[in-house]
Amino acid sequence: MNRLKLVGRLFFFIWITFLPAIGFAQITSGADEVVPTAYSSGNQDFIHVFCGAKGEKNASLTANTLNGESGSFEWLKYNAASNSFVFLSSDLSGSSTSVISNLEDGCYRVKVTAASGEKTYTAWVFNNYIEATAEIPELDCYSFTLKGTFDTPKLIYTDLLTGQSLEMNKGIQVRWLNGEAVVSRVVTSEVFDPPTKDTDFTFEVTDKFGCVVETDVQYLSIVTKASFEFSLPDKKSDRNLNEAPLTVTFTNTSENGDAGKYEWFIFKDLDEIKRESEANNGVVKDSILVVLYDDNPAYTFEETGSYMVKLVSKHLSEFTTCTDTFYMSDYIVIDESFIDAPNVFTPGNEDGQNLNETFAVKFFSMKTVKITIFNRWGKILHVYENNNVQGFYNTASSVPESVWDGKVGGRLATPGVYYYVAEGMGRDGKKRSANGFFHLFRGK
Repeated sequence: MNRLKLVGRLFFFIWITFLPAIGFAQITSGADEVVPTAYSSGNQDFIHVFCGAKGEKNASLTANTLNGESGSFEWLKYNAASNSFVFLSSDLSGSSTSVISNLEDGCYRVKVTAASGEKTYTAWVFNNYIEATAEIPELDCYSFTLKGTFDTPKLIYTDLLTGQSLEMNKGIQVRWLNGEAVVSRVVTSEVFDPPTKDTDFTFEVTDKFGCVVETDVQYLSIVTKASFEFSLPDKKSDRNLNEAPLTVTFTNTSENGDAGKYEWFIFKDLDEIKRESEANNGVVKDSILVVLYDDNPAYTFEETGSYMVKLVSKHLSEFTTCTDTFYMSDYIVIDESFIDAPNVFTPGNEDGQNLNETFAVKFFSMKTVKITIFNRWGKILHVYENNNVQGFYNTASSVPESVWDGKVGGRLATPGVYYYVAEGMGRDGKKRSANGFFHLFRGK
């Protein structure tokens, strides 16, 4: 019960307690709400509204004698056709209280006779109800319709002075609820952005007398929401860059998508798309590099560039296939190729730190590479060549020949100045080369 209704009933109780001489004050009830009539003039009676189910007769009235005296009670019911009250029942038990129950809608009057005299009181009663249904008659991939219907009787009484019919304003209000959240305040409502989970919605109908009914309907979701995350291998470059080939693992976090129905679109390098557009008068013939169909794929980017990835999630229902698309917020950037080499080499150094133990020409995002090391007289001491480089750190750790250990024919090379030449093709299509002198030192 809300605070306003509580205050109103308290006021009514005080009124009937301290004004017993007014004729209508001696009839009470357990009604859900009691409101005064709106007769054209004169004293007003009270209307007792009882909430219940359709067909139920919850209405009852209680009459009391003044000051708790013993008395007799004669109950009458208003007949609208004759505009008169007709006998209903009598109570001659000598009690101070009389109750009639299981009452039909209408106006009731009681004559109370006691030692202090005879009093007449009048009251109206209504068996009020609200019935409601809820359904979802229409739905698609973008919205669905919540449709409610309700039935409630008109509360019509008669001005006993003029015989005119008066209808009470019931103040009907409706709400659609999702849990505690209000979705709509109209009977039929279209809901956009449908949830990806099966969701219960409640249709609530209330009136100003405190009568309320709720009925539920479940939305069976047919939509999906695409999303994913991705992870890159640990960056091993001194420059903290992404090196090609780069294997990226994608984790599907889509909601309500069907397994086996996902499509991953990996687009070509952004610069390549721009070049293609410029060469074809602004038209891009095909920006898609590859389409993957695994739920959680891993893809290896063989070339450098900036790549965008799109995921399409699908949910198939009996009559509809709903899809949703998710793009990465930024590009996967694989950095351009380069070749680099140190200028100091200290194999066999007894410093305990194992620094510069091998002469490593670093190549980054290279596809092919050839490294040749010469002594000061131009003699070739070491050669390494690879036509399918799988990243510098992978190669350096798995192929010993990719670095020079400072030995010639199994013997330690003498300290001094050496020369290297490195060349190859980067995974960005650029030829890369580097050459120069470096110093070999040995500890004493």
